[in-house]
Amino acid sequence: MSKRLEGKRIVVTGASRGLGRAFAVALAEAGARVVINGTHSEKLAETGDLIEAAGGEFLSELGSVAETPVADRLIARCCESWGGVDVLVNNAGTVRDRTLMRMTDEEFDDVIAVNLRGTWACSRAAARAMKEGGGHIINIISGSAFTGPVGQTNYAAAKAGVASMMRCWAFELERYGIRSNSLWPLALTDMTQVILERNQALAEKEGRPLPSPEELGLGDPADIARVLVFMASDAAQALNAQIVSFNGRKLALWTHPHEINITERIEWSLDSLDEDFFQTAGQDLQPVYKAVKRV
Repeated sequence: MSKRLEGKRIVVTGASRGLGRAFAVALAEAGARVVINGTHSEKLAETGDLIEAAGGEFLSELGSVAETPVADRLIARCCESWGGVDVLVNNAGTVRDRTLMRMTDEEFDDVIAVNLRGTWACSRAAARAMKEGGGHIINIISGSAFTGPVGQTNYAAAKAGVASMMRCWAFELERYGIRSNSLWPLALTDMTQVILERNQALAEKEGRPLPSPEELGLGDPADIARVLVFMASDAAQALNAQIVSFNGRKLALWTHPHEINITERIEWSLDSLDEDFFQTAGQDLQPVYKAVKRV
């Protein structure tokens, strides 16, 4: 990998495993100095060892981004050690899956705290540090924000909130030269292993060949990290308020929400809504999204 990120100072949250680890190593291989963060000291140290083996430079900060002092310390450490921060990668996340009627207050609050509040807290600290010289905030989101999978009310709400915050920041921070974008990676990680296992169990039950991760649209984290390196580089400076998805093979840009089937009248009565809604604005109802089939 070329040193296209030479000189850049990058903070990566949730870098102790999975995508976060792959992101941190790839960024370092591309020449960036990286502050890595996580809540598991041994696994975070393993990420550091991989960065060193790749010839990269890193700093390590242990703690949960759900705690404001940790979020502030991450950015402060980067600025104090290297004179500023160029890119923040909001990758830290957790899941506590449960259907709506069974989900506890704690399960909802824990996921919101890490995925949504943690992203907000880190981004606030980064924006303050980037205010004078510009920078880039990259949020790692999920299809759960848009597809609403069963059992992920908390996670879907958090990731949809992150996507919405991104759009706010793109407008608010543009005057300071700060951009905000989101990457939707589709990768085989500890978090998505259950998708593979359930689909393989279903295939075995039905006497079909076991599907591979690639056949389920799940790529290798190391492959997916390439698109993050691209987004963090100067080659992607035109990106702002964009959502990019990538699974190692399929690369896509997603549209912003927009109106369809606009119908205007001076006044809408209940009778006219009863009579005309499904022939006018409501003629193309959006289907309930069906995610990957699971057991």
